[in-house]
Amino acid sequence: MGPFLETLIGGLMTGMLYSLVALGFVLIFKASGVFNFAQGAMVLFAALAMARFAVWLPEWLGFESQLLANVLAFGVAMLIMIGVAWIIERLVLGKLVNQEGVTLLMATLGIAYFLDGFGQTVFGNDIYKIDIGLPKDPIFLFESTFQGGILVNKEELYAALIAAALVAGLSLFFQKTATGRALRAVADDHQAAQSIGIPLARIWVIVWSVAGFVALVAGIIWGSKLGVQFSLSLVALKALPVVILGGLTSVPGAVIGGLIIGVGEKLSEAYIGPMVGGGIEIWFAYVLALAFLLVRPQGLFGEKIIDRV
Repeated sequence: MGPFLETLIGGLMTGMLYSLVALGFVLIFKASGVFNFAQGAMVLFAALAMARFAVWLPEWLGFESQLLANVLAFGVAMLIMIGVAWIIERLVLGKLVNQEGVTLLMATLGIAYFLDGFGQTVFGNDIYKIDIGLPKDPIFLFESTFQGGILVNKEELYAALIAAALVAGLSLFFQKTATGRALRAVADDHQAAQSIGIPLARIWVIVWSVAGFVALVAGIIWGSKLGVQFSLSLVALKALPVVILGGLTSVPGAVIGGLIIGVGEKLSEAYIGPMVGGGIEIWFAYVLALAFLLVRPQGLFGEKIIDRV
């Protein structure tokens, strides 16, 4: 029972981190109807900004405090992501209002390649580390119940708690604030939202800024775990099955989808992997997503779209 619970808890914590990346996809799709292929590039770009400014600022300003460096670097990285959101709205989305979904999708693909290349130009292409003080040592729980206890990674535990708090805050933002309701109205119909006085440009800047903030937090957490490198953008690929499973329009769906995939891939690797030679963790999420596309394409919590003619 102990190893099972250990695997289960590890899967839940990993699933929360998947949910954090998937949340960026959901936010932008929920507010603009655009599937943002650039979310992975945004995670990488934000993490690079955080990692590099945490090193550059102490050199430029002449102080040694790592905590102060992290706080200032976070603020600078957040301002950069807001600037990216403003530029995207001015130069890309603002020119494509009411265009077909595939046009907007290709636009976000172009944004992704630009951010990847621009990030490499500005910040370099080495592997950088982010040290925000998350404890690395594991802890053992329920030692009196299970022999040897249950091993839990402290870093993943704290990261999962941060992700859960952020998801809860954004859920309240969408449901309880006037801006959140305006974001949902824009997603339903751009022209109708404009006709009742909702400023489309401002709404898009807000939602891309919020998605940039989510990307920054996700980039910091994943960068702390894996190091900041250009393969970090591939983490977003694991978020695609999460949003397919949970639904592109549902914030709670991103959470549930992430937990299902996190737990499913850990348990399948632990208990089925040895029988088939391993490797299940790599493809489990994508096979599960494919199965959902066949039987419930809108996901567990997504809205079913009905076109009337």
